Amino acid sequence: MEANHQALLTGDVAAFEALIQQLMSADNAGRKQAESLLEQLKQHSTDLVVGNLIRLMRQAQNPASKDMSAVMLRKASLANLFGPVIFCGKKYRGTHSILELQAVTKDSLWQRTSPNVQGFIKTELLNCLREEQKQTTLKKVGDTVSGLAERIYDDSEWPELLPFLFECVRSNQPRQMESALRIFADLAGFIMPVLLPHVSVMRQQLATCMSHPETDVKIAGLSATTCFIRELEEDSDRNKFQDLIPVMLQTVSNILSTEEQDSAEEALEAFIEIAEAHPTFLRRQLDVVVNNMLQVAQSSQFPEGIRQLAAEFLVTLCEARERAPGMMRKLPQYISQLFSCMLLFLLDVTDEAEWHQADSEQYEAEGEGDLYEFGQECLDRIALALGGKTMVPLAEQALPQLMTDQRWQQRHAALICLAQIAEGCAKVMLQNKQVTGLVQMCKQGLQDPHAKVRWAACQAVGQMCTDLGPDIQNNEHATIVPALTEVMKDFNEPRVQAHAAAAIVNFSENCDEEILTGYLDALITQLLGLLQNGQKLVKEGALTALASVADAANAHFIRYYDTVMPMLKSVLYNAHNKAEQLLRAKALECVSLVGMAVGKERFRADAQEVMAFMQQLQSSQLDPDDPTGSYMLQAGARFCKCLGSEFLPYLPLVMPQLIQSASLSPDVSVREQDDDGEDIEDEDEEDEDTETLYLGDKKISIRTSVLEEKATACNMLCCYADELEVGFFPWVEQVTQIMVPLLKFYFHEEVRQAAVQAVPELLKSVYMAVSEGKANGADMQYVKQMLDYVWQPLIDSMVKEPDVEVLANMLEAVQDIVRLVGAPLLTLDQLAQAFERFRAVLDDSAKRRKERSAITAGEDFDEEEAEALEGENELEEELLDQVQSCLGAVLEKFGDSAMPLMEGLMPQIGTLLTPKSSTEERRVGICVMDDIMEHTKEGANKYHEQILPLLLDVCRSPEPSIRQSALYGLGTVAEHQPPLFQKIAGDAISQIGQVIAAPNSRDETNGHATENAIAALGKALQHTPNLPDSMGVAGMWVQSLPLTLDADEAKIAHKQLVSFIQNSDQRILGDGNKNLHHIVQVLVKVLSHGTELAEPETADHMVLLLRQMQGSLPPQVVQGILSKLSNKEQKEFQGRVSGVAQ
Repeated sequence: MEANHQALLTGDVAAFEALIQQLMSADNAGRKQAESLLEQLKQHSTDLVVGNLIRLMRQAQNPASKDMSAVMLRKASLANLFGPVIFCGKKYRGTHSILELQAVTKDSLWQRTSPNVQGFIKTELLNCLREEQKQTTLKKVGDTVSGLAERIYDDSEWPELLPFLFECVRSNQPRQMESALRIFADLAGFIMPVLLPHVSVMRQQLATCMSHPETDVKIAGLSATTCFIRELEEDSDRNKFQDLIPVMLQTVSNILSTEEQDSAEEALEAFIEIAEAHPTFLRRQLDVVVNNMLQVAQSSQFPEGIRQLAAEFLVTLCEARERAPGMMRKLPQYISQLFSCMLLFLLDVTDEAEWHQADSEQYEAEGEGDLYEFGQECLDRIALALGGKTMVPLAEQALPQLMTDQRWQQRHAALICLAQIAEGCAKVMLQNKQVTGLVQMCKQGLQDPHAKVRWAACQAVGQMCTDLGPDIQNNEHATIVPALTEVMKDFNEPRVQAHAAAAIVNFSENCDEEILTGYLDALITQLLGLLQNGQKLVKEGALTALASVADAANAHFIRYYDTVMPMLKSVLYNAHNKAEQLLRAKALECVSLVGMAVGKERFRADAQEVMAFMQQLQSSQLDPDDPTGSYMLQAGARFCKCLGSEFLPYLPLVMPQLIQSASLSPDVSVREQDDDGEDIEDEDEEDEDTETLYLGDKKISIRTSVLEEKATACNMLCCYADELEVGFFPWVEQVTQIMVPLLKFYFHEEVRQAAVQAVPELLKSVYMAVSEGKANGADMQYVKQMLDYVWQPLIDSMVKEPDVEVLANMLEAVQDIVRLVGAPLLTLDQLAQAFERFRAVLDDSAKRRKERSAITAGEDFDEEEAEALEGENELEEELLDQVQSCLGAVLEKFGDSAMPLMEGLMPQIGTLLTPKSSTEERRVGICVMDDIMEHTKEGANKYHEQILPLLLDVCRSPEPSIRQSALYGLGTVAEHQPPLFQKIAGDAISQIGQVIAAPNSRDETNGHATENAIAALGKALQHTPNLPDSMGVAGMWVQSLPLTLDADEAKIAHKQLVSFIQNSDQRILGDGNKNLHHIVQVLVKVLSHGTELAEPETADHMVLLLRQMQGSLPPQVVQGILSKLSNKEQKEFQGRVSGVAQ
């Protein structure tokens, strides 16, 4: 070995080749020894290592040595080849984001190589491209050239490269042409500015290459063309390639005719890249392109992989919402053909005996071909992309015909199609009142003689219950529930039984408890029958369905409790073997949900028993893959919700596992691919628990099961903090240390969401514990320390948060913290940090809104695309709402001292108030103005000349939400800034009166705005002296009561009414007490709603007033008042005055 080492140090090429061969050895010990020697050699001389690699690549007789040398050279140009082992198939665990993983290795052997050797390598690489005959080696050399050029070309370190590549393309030597074209494709994204002057020449040469007789040259030319089109930034440059589209299509056609599947797949993938990057490039010849691809997708003469890629191209075009919204909808004839093609794909299913076995889920996909699975996915994507107005007419025409076909595969396809398109078509299905017909189709399927059709019908019913709920439950329950119940009776087909139970789960989740109550007897009887007599998979399904039914039925389930709970506990306690672990876990889930439904008084004793069993299970060391552990985490949270503070003794039982699961690091492995794109290690290739993405030649695999366990634990910890409040204090510090770093856990959105929601709950626990003297002697200084610990990370995490919904939750967390602690714990400096984020959020939101506005101006924009944007707009509106709520919380807690911070946001707020802004944007802007008028005297005095005319102007807006915000603002000014309101009182009362008196002012659309108008009148009456025509205003106000829609304003207004009466305010009673009978009616109606429309104290005063009226008024007057009440109201009156509420 020593001699070999010396030979290596002296540059012996033969010794170096032996070392390279040893690196490829299957012998681990020998390979590790070679790696150690190579590391020493690298430390000795980088030039020696790199020089020997290039010599072996050029001169080695062993093909494997040549190929390995080329691969190592490429890696040497890109990164420290012999550095960290992260890219050597070993696991990497940590909290880095994917973007950070890209930067793990930055060092490069190339940077430590001498200029002479660098020049030698560049020359030899080009010589090798010119002279090498072996195809695999040539490809690896080309990859090395691309990799090196990506690193150094911008620095003008390789001027010979571009002329050389052009020479190769023109050489008419197939190997050279292919190599150069592939390098051009690789480099298009890196050196496009250099290539731009040559585009016209390249375009002609690419056309020539795509017409070359050699398939490899054809495909390389197509790939390079695609990359050029993809990377060119200007449409004008890209459009120079328009005339190549027919050539590209012909190239695909020629390659398809060769039956070389790999080349054909590469050609189709090139078109998919264009569809993803620049779909509008294809618009001028869209008809031809789509027609060609449809022919490939529809033709059974092509392999399935080819057909799928052609279909993928078409589906990708359908999904091109951002760049070409609505473009494909302009080709309805082809959309119809694509839909038919997907239905054809769904016929790739057979009836296998294993499918009918229901011991486990192992064979559920038995008989499903690749086309079937792909067709399902595509139908879902197409429906979501194109919408119901496009898809529903196609389904209406095709699916009923399939349902009448004698072949079971066709009927099965119809129902699976319905399940797949339901989500994307839900709105149109509901609007067109087509649900009844669809349910009847499913009912027909549930009665089909073939088991797989009945299974598909269960799938369709379940999916529609999810996507069309609760409408479908409200209107079609009489058909759905009996039909599913009947299917569950068929013990000859246990897999269908289990799927019918799963559909009951979907039905229950969106079902009103009053509707479900009518079916509880039949459902629970049937589900308990499955639990007693079904196969294991059926029992598992029955438990999940029972749990869902109990959750939906709530207290109505209590009459079944004594029957159900003993059976659940029996399953829970007697499931011992490994095959029954999931059954045991689902039994525990069902117990916890039943407990929540019936309440702690009924559940308490069983809860204690089951918790003791959970403790016993935990101490017995569950198997690592036993699902009971994760189900225990969720069941514990439900026990806590049910038992409240009574759960505290059990908290030490659940917390250790929760802490452990919440602390899990992401399980990430980064592996190399070889130069043919194959993974060196592929043990996770078929693992459903692994999510994979590719960065360059690295395959990054993330174990999703670990992330899901972590997310579940974080959600449970948040739940415990929320439910137990002060009782959670002993755990707060430990949990906070876990949660705060997770605000930037970019591997999993749900983990971040839980961390965001937990932060204010944890702080609240500490604040309450200190306030109540239950914090083990800690004082407000401890609260301040906790606040400082969480505040900065929360604000910082908003900077890079990629998800708008999570960002909205972060703003909500900020708002909760501000309202909880206020000043002086929260300083103005800390608020200033938050306001910087508010400004950035508003700016980013404005950019996104501008981008969506640009989409609406596109030539392909249509009505369906407008509907598709609604969801994005709703998220944006929620974000703006949260910004406004944060500002309102700050102004409420800090008043005038926050106005200097507000000044910095006024330009952004001002843009929300312009006439060009959307309704929701203007509403948010008005709400901010309302907050300024309500909470800051300084702000009100400074801005009232702008705000008051605005409120008066928009309080009669045709948009109810804007009207409501303005009317609330007028009431706020009357209450909090009476001198300012006095100046506009006449105009304000006039405008408010017109709103109240308008036709349909109290209907569902206008009611909330009108109630805010009525509330504003009450505040004006109470707070404005010398109110113009106060008797008339008071009469209008009284006659407009009660308020029933806006509970907050209702409680305020009804309290005011009581106060006015107690003070014998004649304005309220009216001349000659003419308003008295209506006042009695108002009091009775409010009391009939319990505490919904009046605070308890207000309700008590109302009862006293009614009794006083009965005792002080003449009987005939009382009788006259009662005669104008409904029978129900008369009973309410008599009950209240007699002390017996009705």
